[in-house]
Formats: sequence, C-alpha cells, structure tokens
Amino acid sequence: MNDPACPCGTARAYAACCGRYHAGPLHLQAPDAQALMRSRYSAYVRGLTPYLLATWHASTRPATLDAHEPALRWLGLEVKHHAATDADHATVEFVARSKQGGRAQRMHELSRFVREAGQWYYVDGLTR
Repeated sequence: MNDPACPCGTARAYAACCGRYHAGPLHLQAPDAQALMRSRYSAYVRGLTPYLLATWHASTRPATLDAHEPALRWLGLEVKHHAATDADHATVEFVARSKQGGRAQRMHELSRFVREAGQWYYVDGLTR
C-alpha cells in the first residue's frame, strides 16, 4: 500500500515526513521550528489534537482545542520564511489555505517557537 503524500507540502510520504513526529520513535522530536510548524499543520489536517497541545508551549497553550472541524477542508501550506534567532528561538512565516462552507480562507502568520530541554514548541503567532 502506498503511503499518502504528507499534507505539509513537501511531496514526501506522510510516514517519512510529519508522521514520524506524530507517532513512533521520533514522536514530538521535530529537529527545528520549521519541521515542527509543518508537523503542526499536518496535525490540524488530520485532527490530531493531542499532538497540537503537546507541541504548544505551556505559557500560551489553551486548556482545550478542537482541531477537527468537519466543514473545514485544508488546501495547502506555503512556508515563506524560517529564521533561527539563536539556538533555542526561531520564527516561521507561513500561509495556510483552507475552505469552510464554500468560502476560501487564508491564514498568514509569523509564528514564534522556542526549544526547551531539546523539544521545540509553538509559542504564538502574529497574523499578517
């Protein structure tokens, strides 16, 4: 059986891309902020709420999250820029496209990430 392409847009198979951070030996171990951002997008596409909460920094993490909206269809991700500000801080600018109720939506964000004890976390984002 062929492994489907990863939703994050890399053209790699899901298991060899974001799937390895969602489960298995590399669970929660994205090597950098861009890989974490892509894996979080894929987690939204797949409705993986526990992964999204586990990779959200405790200082900004919501108490609950519903990542599965039945009427929402994710259409694609474009990573515009990734920059490490130091060894443990980075930003990722991205555009995520979706469709809900027949209406196209576009989310353009500059996200901040921090690495603590070897694990990268999403902190927050500034909508563009």
